[in-house]
Amino acid sequence: MTQRVVWITGSGSGMGRASALRLAARGFAVALSGRRIEALESARDEIVAAGGSAIAVPLDVTDSDAVLAAHDTIVRELGPVTDVVASAGVNAPNRAWADLTPESFEAIVGTNLTGCLNLAHAALPGMRERGEGTVVFVSSFAGWRFGAMSGVAYGASKTAVGNLAESLNDEENVNGIRACHLCPGDVDSDFLAMRPNVPDAEARSHMMTADDVADAVEFVATSPPSVCINELVITPVKKGVARR
Repeated sequence: MTQRVVWITGSGSGMGRASALRLAARGFAVALSGRRIEALESARDEIVAAGGSAIAVPLDVTDSDAVLAAHDTIVRELGPVTDVVASAGVNAPNRAWADLTPESFEAIVGTNLTGCLNLAHAALPGMRERGEGTVVFVSSFAGWRFGAMSGVAYGASKTAVGNLAESLNDEENVNGIRACHLCPGDVDSDFLAMRPNVPDAEARSHMMTADDVADAVEFVATSPPSVCINELVITPVKKGVARR
């Protein structure tokens, strides 16, 4: 059986890194992309040290030409991309309408939405040619239900990612390609530093971990090829937290 090759953005830390380590342990060759080369190389070295196969491909997902060039590099070094996990995401502390500017909105949408489009667009031709492929868009609970704390640009971009996944399934299932809109709730990760009020240790203790999200990514990626998990929402149980 040919080794599957997964391309993961935002894989230098958090959910992307956890997903990379998890899929590498399952035998996937992993292409690690993100903006921070040191973080990517650290994840790559950890995978290789454990006996896996991985390369670091630095990338700004908002640059469509760079995404296409990165795809070519991955195919050349690892083989055809069989799976994509779009985990790159940004937000801003000042995220309310009163603080919004067109420039700040475009910056967030560029990574969270257009970045997902660029990644899928690069990988789809090869997937069509092989007649199979899996795309996991790591979105947010705010992409499934309105969340007041998520902010204007973040909430709008993540909601649109859900439509991106639906349209991909509607058009590409016939080619054996499936997409999942993965919507995690609160996750204890570096991403929390982007919140207006950064949660303390007590609040973080009731959140999911990056490994919990990696569980979901693994579940989607390793499900039978005849199964399409269109949308998957996961949230922390928050045992012992009083209702508001």
